[in-house]
Amino acid sequence: MTIEEFRIVATTDALDDLKARLKNSRMPQFLHQPGWQWGANENYMRELVAYWLDAYDWGHHAAKLNQFPHFRADIDGRKLHFIHARSSNSQALPLVLTHGWPGSVYEFHKIIEPLREPQDYGGDAGDAFHVICPSMTGYAWSEALTEPGCDIRKVAERQVKLMKLLGYDRYGVQGGDWGGLVSPYMAIIDPGSVVGVHVNLAVAPSTDDAAEAAARGVVPGPSAMTIAFNQAQKGYAVIQGLMPDQLAYALNDSPVGLAAWIVSCFEMWGDCRGDIESRFSKDELLTHIMIYWLTGSMPSAIRLYQETMASGRYCPPDEYCATPTGVAQFNDIFRPKKEWAERSYNITQWEEFDTGGHFAALEEPEILLREIRRFFQSLR
Repeated sequence: MTIEEFRIVATTDALDDLKARLKNSRMPQFLHQPGWQWGANENYMRELVAYWLDAYDWGHHAAKLNQFPHFRADIDGRKLHFIHARSSNSQALPLVLTHGWPGSVYEFHKIIEPLREPQDYGGDAGDAFHVICPSMTGYAWSEALTEPGCDIRKVAERQVKLMKLLGYDRYGVQGGDWGGLVSPYMAIIDPGSVVGVHVNLAVAPSTDDAAEAAARGVVPGPSAMTIAFNQAQKGYAVIQGLMPDQLAYALNDSPVGLAAWIVSCFEMWGDCRGDIESRFSKDELLTHIMIYWLTGSMPSAIRLYQETMASGRYCPPDEYCATPTGVAQFNDIFRPKKEWAERSYNITQWEEFDTGGHFAALEEPEILLREIRRFFQSLR
């Protein structure tokens, strides 16, 4: 297993091809405008595509991402991409930040430096972390595995191997969305090394009491997903879990189709309250989209849903996570009570917030930073 330095680049041919596809895109004509209720809003998509063509500067955002140290590791014969931002504090605790879908390592661009050098951002140098942000297997610049069986636990196994390759025998983990499952699985796989698990999405059981579940705004049963998600928002997961390859052709061929699929999820799950740009700028949305487009990784990214559903792991971890676990719960697609989550995790810190949504590192970076620092202070 080897490690090589890596730099984000895009060829002129790739950017010219994208521009031509955007100029020649066929936008749908809807009979009426249901807002965002049935998917990406037509008016907003026209506005976003116009901005993409005329104002968005990929080179600028790639350069900002390249300010972080990027690497790729050869693990089991396939490349795994990661950011590795070491602190100037030699005693810093290594911390793995794991993104989800439809996110990327770009989700963490607001918190990497404050985690790495807290004293430069009004914090305490003793709270410093060596920050490791992997692109999950099959996402962005991380190569997909060619054989079947790459479910969410396999993603975690490969990230544990990465930490061993980096020489870290004691570290923390943090994540949301898929990262909210990868992180506890890393602790379950490597309990002697992972000192703490912090998540901003707790994939946890619900209650079997229908009235209690309804009072919480979630469905009863094995997973505490919100009623809104279960009734109106989970269609994407059903398609990606059952027919990912059928969808992959469209998402890999049409940048507008890819953008609409991603943007609708940011609007649904962010704490947008009717205004997507109250939480995410066009530049932030397009940078996520560009990462998927330029790497052609959406087909392998959505395969993770099929593989994880097939293995029965699209639910709380199949083993109890005994590692100390902290939860920062925002307005998200899972809303368990603490006592429900305690059936799956060793909860030692639990906070709920009325602001912020699914993409906490983008939406509420200061709150998330505070919670991560507070959780790991007693575990260093």
